[in-house]
Amino acid sequence: MNGSDNVRIPIGACIRGCTSNGHTPLIVTFLSNDSKNAHLRLSAPTSDVDATILRWQDQFYQFVITHHGYPATVAVEGQSGLYGLGFSLDEAKSTEHIVIPKEASEQQRLRESLKGKVVVVTGGAQGFGEGIIRALVEEGCITFIADLNEDGARHLADELNGRMGQTVAIPVRVDVTNEDSVEHMMEFVAQTTGCCDVFISNAGVLKAGSVKELSLKDFQFVTSVDYTGFFICTKFASRLMAWQDKAAKGTYLTDIIAISSKSGLEGSNRNGAYAGAKFGTIGLVQSFALELVKDHIKVNAVCPGNFLEGPLWSDPVKGLFVQYLEAGKVPGAKTIEDVRRFYESKVPMGRGCTTTDVVRAICYIVEQKYETGQSLPVTGGQIMLH
Repeated sequence: MNGSDNVRIPIGACIRGCTSNGHTPLIVTFLSNDSKNAHLRLSAPTSDVDATILRWQDQFYQFVITHHGYPATVAVEGQSGLYGLGFSLDEAKSTEHIVIPKEASEQQRLRESLKGKVVVVTGGAQGFGEGIIRALVEEGCITFIADLNEDGARHLADELNGRMGQTVAIPVRVDVTNEDSVEHMMEFVAQTTGCCDVFISNAGVLKAGSVKELSLKDFQFVTSVDYTGFFICTKFASRLMAWQDKAAKGTYLTDIIAISSKSGLEGSNRNGAYAGAKFGTIGLVQSFALELVKDHIKVNAVCPGNFLEGPLWSDPVKGLFVQYLEAGKVPGAKTIEDVRRFYESKVPMGRGCTTTDVVRAICYIVEQKYETGQSLPVTGGQIMLH
């Protein structure tokens, strides 16, 4: 839908914003092009986008007051498309009347800070990303498993949806280094759920090696995924979140979270491409946080320690244990076990980071309404902020 200056307004994101009053908004999904049976028909848009959204907010308010609940379906005059609303994606695909739940207490909201939220996780089909997806589903989130590995994302989604008995995970292909791919992913998110509440930029790669020997191709590959990919994802995720915020009248905070690394807080020997990209990501986090706060978008980073059990480290062919052994990064190491023991010994808590540790940090960032532009170390005491 076009507004003033041919600005394309994402209807689903605006409808979703209208359902928020400081709490998690409803899921809004595109149902069909046939809009004749809508429970609520919003007025036709004008060239004044702000005035249009204000009218829609008032129409939503009047409907809720009159019917003691939200409309199950919404359409916009003069626009093709019927949108379903619900507290879950499956409910949004039905046409049942939606009753407003009782207001939760502050303690209950803290306990259920992620329940019902829509979360996009890039690199979500394996490793840290898969662990994050699994934990967020247990927290009550609706998740998008965004990954180049389409088969892995689809299989994980099928498993989780089957186990939970409802749609809690949606696979979507994305190449975070490609603007068109990321833009299409966010358009898919908009069509499926209206918008997202949390965007987790987790996709990452690593190529270790001496600065004297590392190829430019490998250096640029790491930079394109780990650094530029975060920029591209934030660019398109923040656009959609900003529209939702406009319709929510600034009452609801959303989050963009970069999964950085302890190597983004401290240099890493023979690992300059990765550390440089992660340091750069933290610079982007701080800069984006200053810009996007006006859209009520918080931007923060989680900086995990070494995930020694994940494929990034333990893959027998291209994992970091193998790479570091071959690169001679650990003096005197003869075996993979030597490399593992070396890295475990550097952690005061004596173990590597786990996905549970990272998810707890994510929950803290989302719950904490008064933090933006921060980089939270989750390193077992190996890296301490100064």
